[in-house]
Amino acid sequence: MRKNYKNALLFGLGLMLSITNINAQYTNFQDLVLTPESFWDGSDLSGTHNSGIFSSEFISGDITFKNEFDTSWGAPGYWLGGFAYSNITDNTTEGPSNKHSAITGSGENNLPNYLVSTNNSYIKFDLPGNIPNLNEIVITNSTYAYWSMKNGDGFAKKFGGTSGDEQDWFKITIYAYYMNTIKDSVDFYLADYRFTDNSNDYIVDTWKTIDLSSFNPIDSLYFSLSSTDNSMWGMNTPAFFCIGRINETPVSVAEIDENRFELFPNPASDNVYLKSKDLINRIQILDLSGRIVKAINNVNSKEFKLSLSGLNSGVYSIQTETNEKKTTQRLIKQ
Repeated sequence: MRKNYKNALLFGLGLMLSITNINAQYTNFQDLVLTPESFWDGSDLSGTHNSGIFSSEFISGDITFKNEFDTSWGAPGYWLGGFAYSNITDNTTEGPSNKHSAITGSGENNLPNYLVSTNNSYIKFDLPGNIPNLNEIVITNSTYAYWSMKNGDGFAKKFGGTSGDEQDWFKITIYAYYMNTIKDSVDFYLADYRFTDNSNDYIVDTWKTIDLSSFNPIDSLYFSLSSTDNSMWGMNTPAFFCIGRINETPVSVAEIDENRFELFPNPASDNVYLKSKDLINRIQILDLSGRIVKAINNVNSKEFKLSLSGLNSGVYSIQTETNEKKTTQRLIKQ
């Protein structure tokens, strides 16, 4: 299999992932070589060794993913952190022995490969002179976490409790950074049992798309998992999630200013004004799931007054389309 090994750096908050080719548009991990029903998590000890920890990298598309495997407590060791890749289809076996499996039993669109990530993964885009416009990321639950929440186990509770009324949740928070400054964050619930009607409670078991386009420009992401099920030792819910695809459109630093339209006021409550250097043909408002909640066609103007009536308070993406390009900015509706 294709792997490059270097000295890995553990970045306090997590492990770095870097992009080295600005032509990449998406990564779905199908270029990673695996035999059927297998995974790679560094347990072959092929990484660089230092005090019992083996640090490795694997490459998919133009992205380098870091991994650490710990043998400091003796053989056989364990996957310490970062990323692993897998094509395991077993989504019914419960427990930590099946932690390399996605609950979907496959990658996105039934493709074989996907990533499995530990908590506190850190993605940094290294593009000198360029900034990636990150469009979306596709995620789901690991099989281990799913069945632990569904049924409970010797360590973690059954979500909802015996009655089903306990208001449990398991979520991933994605923090977006630019030049070492946090720009924004979004919460996505991998499980949510807080509904008054228990029939609405859910644990995610399909691939879900999270729209991140409103955060641009960004140069890094940090993933944090949290749960209502905790003890004095930390979170009881298994701290794993899976990634099916990452979409990004790198642009030069100069293009960021050139492409961006004016949007004011922001935050806004009733109306927002758009001003562009180019003639705007179409305007769309999207929610954080990427769903179009409002669209205006045939704008044919460089300036436009956009009504926010009918929209709930929250974070949205405003996307303008000209003859040359599509551009997106974040809007907060008060």
